Amino acid sequence: MRKGGLEPPRGVPLEPKSSASTNSATFAAAFAKRASIVEGVSAGHYENFPVASLAVPARLRRAVLAIYAFARMADDIADEGDDAPAARLDKLAACDAALDAIAVGRAVAEPPYPELARALREHALPIAPFHELVSAFRQDVTTSRYATYALLLDYCRRSANPIGRLLLQLFDVRDAARLAQSDAICTALQLVNFWQDVASDWKRGRVYLPQEDLARFGVAEPGIAAWRCDDAWRALMAFETARTRALMISGRPLLQAFDWRLRLEISGVIAGGLRILELIDAVEGDVFRRRPRLGRADWMRVGWRALFPQASSSDGGTSPLRLPRA
Repeated sequence: MRKGGLEPPRGVPLEPKSSASTNSATFAAAFAKRASIVEGVSAGHYENFPVASLAVPARLRRAVLAIYAFARMADDIADEGDDAPAARLDKLAACDAALDAIAVGRAVAEPPYPELARALREHALPIAPFHELVSAFRQDVTTSRYATYALLLDYCRRSANPIGRLLLQLFDVRDAARLAQSDAICTALQLVNFWQDVASDWKRGRVYLPQEDLARFGVAEPGIAAWRCDDAWRALMAFETARTRALMISGRPLLQAFDWRLRLEISGVIAGGLRILELIDAVEGDVFRRRPRLGRADWMRVGWRALFPQASSSDGGTSPLRLPRA
């Protein structure tokens, strides 16, 4: 990870990727930092918003690790290493086949499938969200541009939202309103990472900014290549951060579905995402030279906002979290 929030010269190692489950795995990532139940998990791999793990009951942590391990493994197939696109697609097809096998009770010995099969059995998890993740990872291989915001949201529906829905299932939260709120948070986190990582995604040949938005604001792709931060670019990025902020805030009522510990954790995730958006605005969209990242002062602010979301504030705060008495 680069230090100090400054964009280094071209040719240096790339920033952590922003595709697929980078932020959708936020809620699961913390457990991989502290446990080795699932073989082959790279702890803390890419996540921007790590949060405390003790909020999740011990009986669910093994399942959370299994979900995270699968998402991380399949995402790495799409993005890591030197495989040709055809080889990546073949490996992702093998992921789909393995999912089909464990869904009907057939054993698959290769990690992370034994632990994932156990999670499916013990918690009656549906298999469809895992296939949706694979479809998004496959899209990472085949698609580098998105014509419309609606198409980008469809990608996020499969790359980000399944993680949140699986975790809600573990907590037996299944009503439509809560699922929609989870989708809003997960998609917003994915979009935050896209806007934060415009430069590194460009180096990988990807542009997640919708083409319709580029046209609307008069931004051409050569301007991205040249790191051009003119009035058109600033207006475009301000539009994207504002829309993403509204989406994130719309998911905040999800906090009411959980006890105070998990509410505090998810509140911190939301506050972290909102803080990154503030930092993008603070540099007027110049994520090329000053890629926003959370420093110590930012984490203090995030912690404060997680405990005491500001009523009537610009980030859509609600009343302070009510913690139990000692």
